[in-house]
Amino acid sequence: MLTDKLMAAAVSNEPPGAEADEGGSLRVRTVWISDLHLGTPGCQARALLEFLREVECEQLFLVGDIVDGWQLRRSWYWPQAHNDVVQKLLRKARKGCRVIYVPGNHDEFARKYLNHSFGGIEIAHEWIHETADGRKLWVTHGDLFDGVIQCAKWLAYVGDSLYEFTLKLNRHLNSLRARIGLPYWSLSKYLKLKVKRAVSYVSDFEEALAREARKRGVQGVVCGHIHHAELRDIDGILYANDGDWVESLTALVEHADGHLEIIDWGERQRSDVRSAADAVAAAMRAPA
Repeated sequence: MLTDKLMAAAVSNEPPGAEADEGGSLRVRTVWISDLHLGTPGCQARALLEFLREVECEQLFLVGDIVDGWQLRRSWYWPQAHNDVVQKLLRKARKGCRVIYVPGNHDEFARKYLNHSFGGIEIAHEWIHETADGRKLWVTHGDLFDGVIQCAKWLAYVGDSLYEFTLKLNRHLNSLRARIGLPYWSLSKYLKLKVKRAVSYVSDFEEALAREARKRGVQGVVCGHIHHAELRDIDGILYANDGDWVESLTALVEHADGHLEIIDWGERQRSDVRSAADAVAAAMRAPA
């Protein structure tokens, strides 16, 4: 069974010296990440590991689609880097960080284990988080407010297969870009933003979640699902989407004073590449 395979991966041995990477430079109160899609070639597990090593927090929310059960049922794919991510999350829980897992549609199998804890990771259907400045935020993956998922799940499966094809094409494209010294660029993200109906779908999704948050009497909502990081006000309700770790490489963080911020790890990587290129260029221009 899928769950048995994942449990076997979770309890496998950690790489030597794994504990030595504790202690990052980014210290915040809370972190939200979602849509890792572990178990797919599109998951950027190494970049995620870099982020997890750099961040220290009191609470870490895994806001759904952490493991891609849809893809794993079609074909098993679980490289060492994906196992390292699981081990890192378990290690954070062991070291005192409260890790709360809110499953999504791709990892809906985890909804069978609501209110249970595995290796210190708590599984919950949803959550109400109170920020340091007293605001209450409803935490949910968001798939329950996606009309396609709820009314035409077969169409969601078709869309998922097309999305995987786009990501495969994107990997080949970026392999070519890397060889000529260009930074990572997301084809699927570009297509989403250019297609009018997709933009309309994103807007409808955001507004639906904001309306539900208002009904629940909270000040905001934190979600994932649509792979589009956003932090904005919708008619007095804070809408926060933490993005994904397939295309945009983003996370949402809460600082010690309650201030929320989207961390764009992909942009940080691109900045590092540009800085390295500038340093090399400067060294080449320097007189011998």
